[in-house]
Amino acid sequence: MKQQVWKIYMLALVSFLVGTSEFIIAGILDKVAEDAGVSVSAAGQLITVFSLAYAIGTPIVMAATAKMDRRKLLLYSLGFFIVGNAATLLLPGFGFLMVSRAMLAIGTGAFVVTALTVASKLAPADRQAGAIATVITGFSTALIVGVPVGRVVAAAYDWKMTFWGIGILSLLAMFAIAKTIPQTEGDEPIPLGRQIAMLKQPKIAIALGVTFFWIMGYSVVYTYISPFLLDVSGLSESEVSIGLFAFGLASLVGSKIGGFSTDRFGVARTLVIGMSVHALSLVLLSTVSGSAAVVLPLLIVWSLSAWSSGPTQQFNLISLAPAASGIMLSLNTSAVQFGMAAGAGIGGVVAEGSSLSAIAWIGAAGVAVAAAAAAASFGGARIASRRRERAKLYSDGGGIPEAEL
Repeated sequence: MKQQVWKIYMLALVSFLVGTSEFIIAGILDKVAEDAGVSVSAAGQLITVFSLAYAIGTPIVMAATAKMDRRKLLLYSLGFFIVGNAATLLLPGFGFLMVSRAMLAIGTGAFVVTALTVASKLAPADRQAGAIATVITGFSTALIVGVPVGRVVAAAYDWKMTFWGIGILSLLAMFAIAKTIPQTEGDEPIPLGRQIAMLKQPKIAIALGVTFFWIMGYSVVYTYISPFLLDVSGLSESEVSIGLFAFGLASLVGSKIGGFSTDRFGVARTLVIGMSVHALSLVLLSTVSGSAAVVLPLLIVWSLSAWSSGPTQQFNLISLAPAASGIMLSLNTSAVQFGMAAGAGIGGVVAEGSSLSAIAWIGAAGVAVAAAAAAASFGGARIASRRRERAKLYSDGGGIPEAEL
């Protein structure tokens, strides 16, 4: 068992590397824009391209390679990721940078999904959930460590230095995977039609809409977090790095709070209250400047509230269709990536046409829509539940007038 545990942690470490490639752009967006000779809003579309490629490309790749040996797929996806990383470093021009982001997205998505599958098969039956959580934690840690460290490296040297490090470590990771991960059979593919059919159910469609607007509102601001903190909040370069680290650390705590609150107070309260605080924190961020003592606590509150919704929303979606939990999580991942793409695109338009400070208001509006939709759906579910209970009592001879049903 111990031999399998360190293999799972190795997959988590590689997931950290590919996760850093996704999240790092938001932390160094101003540096990338300056180097590429484009506006910050144009550079923000790198995140749009990444998210769209992830959302569309990953399901297609996974369906096409469903029966492939999982170790081989890990190596192929990581190899494709390395090629995308090399394109980022070596090919000139903003156009090639966009292409490289799409390549990195597909490589990242395929690797992470496959790593989750392999980790679950390496672990004993009673520890599979823990193995999956370990890989997810490795990926999420990129936000806590990878983004602030990348910011420091970009400020001290050059933004491409981070990608040089990721590329070299990824080559070593390929060698380690080839030598240590055993061959693992693929799975039967889930028909795309079956996945799309789930969207026809109103409660599921609304829940996925909540995910989309919540993440869109979050992404509108987070995509441009570095220039926002520098130009709108008035923080120094070192304070921005500290802020990104605090934000990442708070995201981990926020996820834990969301899980605890869901168990203790239920999905409805956790989601609606968390998203309401999320929206309010974005509004407040747009109104303060020049004081790290005020801005940094607001960043922490934003991160705590934003990330508290993650585990809650996943639990909510699984609860809506327990027999199709895998499909629900897959659809939720696509909704997250489409929300990220939309947020980055909208934020770019607003930053270009209005101002950076306005993106916080747009982000807050998106999250508020998600909170309102969640509150309405939970309220409707409660009313429907009461009607069913009353109908059952009446049919059992409870004497409830039919008009009350």
